[in-house]
Formats: sequence, structure tokens, C-alpha cells
Amino acid sequence: MSFRIKHFTENVSSKTVLALTLAALVSACSTTGSQSGDYAAMDPFEEMNRGVFAFNEGVDKAVLQPVAKGYRAVTPKGIRIALRNFLRNLRSPVDLGNQILQGDVEGATNQTARTFINTLAGFGGIVDVAEMGGIPYEPEDFGQTLATWGVDHGAYLVVPLLGPSSMRDGFGTAVDSIADPLRIYMFNINEEEWHYTRMAASVVDKREELIDVIDDLRKNSFDYYAALRSAYFQNRESLVNDKDPNFTTGPSIPDYDDF
Repeated sequence: MSFRIKHFTENVSSKTVLALTLAALVSACSTTGSQSGDYAAMDPFEEMNRGVFAFNEGVDKAVLQPVAKGYRAVTPKGIRIALRNFLRNLRSPVDLGNQILQGDVEGATNQTARTFINTLAGFGGIVDVAEMGGIPYEPEDFGQTLATWGVDHGAYLVVPLLGPSSMRDGFGTAVDSIADPLRIYMFNINEEEWHYTRMAASVVDKREELIDVIDDLRKNSFDYYAALRSAYFQNRESLVNDKDPNFTTGPSIPDYDDF
């Protein structure tokens, strides 16, 4: 392991990772999960979460929302779609790895085909040729993998800047980030700035995708915090069950786990 990788991983608190792991595993036995629909009961840290939520809302309204709307205003839709396709293709190793860990042979086969087809025929992934051929994109992360292994959400968490999460999914995000082969490669060749550029592009792309959904949820929710919490659990349940969350027919969330 190179000095760059060692330096990066040492910056991740081992105590924090251990705590998240234990909490997620214990939660599998102590909670009933999102299937109960009692999302408020899964939010034991609500007072703290609402404080972080208020901070995130301030940052979103001051920075992320204006940037996302500006990006939409000046960038043609075709270019925005091309960037989204490219970012998804860069994430292929993480999606594939989680498909394999979940024992999803069909999903792993489809992801392998998507990566091969889009990289070669889609000009590095900017054109989703595989989608056109009937192989849709299926996002996967380690939080979903843990869910297929029987690990429940654990406590609901609102993470500063990153938004809605849970003990299980927060740990999953950390694992995906550390294990991402592209991140490891960039740090090995001392090109960390490209990794951070990719992260920033992913956040702006996701926020632009959710502009209308978030605006609608804010406007029509009596309690936006509770509505977002409910939407988060519904979104994650759909992903775990390999169902495509439909942004046009139901609320979704500003989930920035795709980087």
C-alpha cells in the first residue's frame, strides 16, 4: 500500500468506523426496519438531526441550489445528460463490486455489459448505449449490500452537507468511498484534484436532477424535515429491492452518495 493510500485511510477515524459498524449490525436485531413505515421511531436523534438539517438547508439555499439552477440554465440538456452518463460509467467498479457482494449474478452481468458497451461504443460513457439496448442503469452501494445481508437501517442520521442517511448507509458510503478503485488510482498517481473534481461534479449533477422534486417537496410539505425523512426511507427501500425510484411520481431526496 502506497504512502498516499495510507495517508488517506489514516484520516478516517477507526473509532468512528467501528462505531458505525457495530451500530448497524446491532440494529439488525433491535429494529423492525423501514417496512414498518414508522419512520419517526427510527429517529432517536431527531433534535440533533433537525439542527444539522437547518444548517444543510442554509448551505443548500445559499450555495447548492443557485449553482444547480445556474448549471441548468447555461448547460444544454444533452450535455447535462452526457455528464451524468459519464459519471455513472466512472462509478461502474463500485456498482459491480456491490452486485457481486449481493450475489446478484444477473445484475453483475448487466453491469459488466454496460461498462464494456458504454466505454467502447459510448465514447467513454458519455452516451448510454447500453440503456438504448435495453440494459438500464442500476445504482448499487454498500448500504444496499448490507441490507441484502439482513442489516437494518439503524438510527436515522442527517449528515452535515451530505444530507439524509442512516447508521447502515453512512457506513456504506464510507466503505464505497475508500474502496473506490478510481479514487485509489488517483491518489496513487498524486492526482487527487481529479477525484475532488469528480465529487463536485457529482453533487452538482445530482442537485440539478432534483431541483423540481425538492422545490415541490418544500412547497407542499407541512413538515419538510419529516417529509424528507420519509422520502429517504422509501427511496432506499426501492433501491434495495431493485425498484427504480420515480422522481416524477413521488418525492425523492438530495442523496449525494453517488461519489
